[in-house]
Amino acid sequence: MIRETVPADEILNKAHAVGQYYGFTPLSTIAAKSRGNMKKNAGYPESISNLALDPVAETVAGFLKQCRHIEPLPSARQPLFLWHTNIAPGRPAQKKAIVQFHALGTDRAIADAVVIRALVALTRDLFHEEPIVRINSMGDKETRARYARELGVFFKKHAATLPEECLTRAKCDTFDAAEFAIANECAEDLPAPTEHLSDASRKRFEDLLEYLEMTETPYELARNLISRGNAWNDTCFELMVGGKRVAWGSRYTDLTKHFFPSSPMHAIGAVLQIASEGAVVKKASPMRLRFSFVHIGDEAKRISIRLAEDFRKARVPLTQYIGTESLTEQLGLAERDNNPYLLIMGRKEALEGSAILRNRQTQIEQTLPLSNLIERLKAVA
Repeated sequence: MIRETVPADEILNKAHAVGQYYGFTPLSTIAAKSRGNMKKNAGYPESISNLALDPVAETVAGFLKQCRHIEPLPSARQPLFLWHTNIAPGRPAQKKAIVQFHALGTDRAIADAVVIRALVALTRDLFHEEPIVRINSMGDKETRARYARELGVFFKKHAATLPEECLTRAKCDTFDAAEFAIANECAEDLPAPTEHLSDASRKRFEDLLEYLEMTETPYELARNLISRGNAWNDTCFELMVGGKRVAWGSRYTDLTKHFFPSSPMHAIGAVLQIASEGAVVKKASPMRLRFSFVHIGDEAKRISIRLAEDFRKARVPLTQYIGTESLTEQLGLAERDNNPYLLIMGRKEALEGSAILRNRQTQIEQTLPLSNLIERLKAVA
């Protein structure tokens, strides 16, 4: 039986741990540093009121509202990986806990892969079951327009065999009609969005699937998984536990344009919801970190994604910056965290199955094989 309710303290502590090992910073930490830039009563942009947002998109919009005063703004050179929750230390537990993972400023498929992996890890911890990842791509604006036309043709062609409600919905929103047809199993031959992807969207989707396969992340292609409305684009995915959707994620670049009109950015995010319980929530107690893991090149990035769970299960006091590709930016983040050791992996080390451990104070380095890396790091820690 699926675990229905989880203590809020447990949710907060496990979200902190997953965020740490996968390179996500708490939004509360960034917000605290940016308070001087915030304007009083800063609300939602007026353009948001014209959008018909689904409940998950409304949650993401609330997150973006709190990100409007971040400086410097996330960019391709300096992306920002954040996690956020409505569970607040010192306050009563929420009846419905929400945990979010977001990557802002990058359109690279590795960002999607890291968000999915982090969400899988947290879902597994909270529900005590292995989640099923179902994934699809709705493509960019060009693709969605093409797919909408194909759906319109489909509903007209099959009008004689489809339910009246499906046809009524199709007159207003073909995506809504498609979701109805899927939910009611009345259109097995419904066109798939991946059949109409633009070249750019197809390449991005293929890159993501390659990352998932290379990092041994199980997934199912879900041709009937559809995102609709004005919030989502390209990758969309859901996590299922016990036949029930517990989390939803997608790219939402078009939504960021309303919050950052002068510098719109690529973004992907995921929202997990679970019933919680408890009295006043205690502050999470993260471990004292000793290692900052930096990596250069796709081979090293893939290995770092796979190692994240091993580090976490072994409680190695380590953090890493998987989605940040620039070595300079990673070293800057390591300098900020001020951990005594750097763990470094470049393409050479990735191919050889090793990593370099550097003492930041003495600059002494030693090469450690991946086969017993965790044991060696625990001995140093």
